[in-house]
Amino acid sequence: MNRAEELCQYIPDHTLLERSKDYLTPDFYAILDTMFYRLPEHEAMDHEWLYYFVTGNGGTIANYEVTAVDQLDDDHAVATILVHESWPEGVEGEDDNVDEMHLLYMERVNGEWLMSDFDGHKADCIRYIANNRKEEALREAIRTYLLREIAPQYRQAEFCVPTLMMVRETDTEVWGDFWVFWYEQSGDTLRIVSGGNHSGRMTIEEQDGKPVVTAFEQTVDGAGNDASARRIFGSYYDIYMNMHSNESVREAVRAEQLGEYLRSHR
Repeated sequence: MNRAEELCQYIPDHTLLERSKDYLTPDFYAILDTMFYRLPEHEAMDHEWLYYFVTGNGGTIANYEVTAVDQLDDDHAVATILVHESWPEGVEGEDDNVDEMHLLYMERVNGEWLMSDFDGHKADCIRYIANNRKEEALREAIRTYLLREIAPQYRQAEFCVPTLMMVRETDTEVWGDFWVFWYEQSGDTLRIVSGGNHSGRMTIEEQDGKPVVTAFEQTVDGAGNDASARRIFGSYYDIYMNMHSNESVREAVRAEQLGEYLRSHR
């Protein structure tokens, strides 16, 4: 009972405390560390529910009470936890207090009980990490193709960072609104030197266990642009146009992906 209550203090909220490492099984800590800190922000936030293992988010206070502990075998146990979510006194919403039941899974490691799962979210996280890595491999294949085949068509500068806005994906094809931008840096300022749009459909094949772009059908420039977009994007045309015509969204995506590039190339 006491150990389960102690472990509750290390249930992740919006951050994974460094000292939590001593209270979680190594694999569970590694999974949560990947979820919180190793995934691209725009991907992780698409599944923000993974950040909510318990209540107590958004300004509320979570108080834990262990109502039962069932030992499954010598090295595994599960605790039933009552979580009382309350707002600080005087804060709007303080009348909306909620009680919820959760399951905390424990495993004995080197004679000490550690947290090994919470509400089955470990399996959810493993699936999401696998899907994320698959998506990132696909994006890397697209970036590699654009840098190799498209970027040299423009006036070159210090570095080139494509902007990828995916419209639709299957195992063998990707429809997207793709952009290529060459940048140069002057002091603390980045300036776009050249670049342009390359929307279309890419053919994807797996080679040596990795996705590779093997063909790219692009929309044409000029008067035939809309007709080619309708043909290439087909039933996804409206989605594409909503994306392609929204400059504010494109700029936000460009800034986000540029930021990721700069952080990874420091």
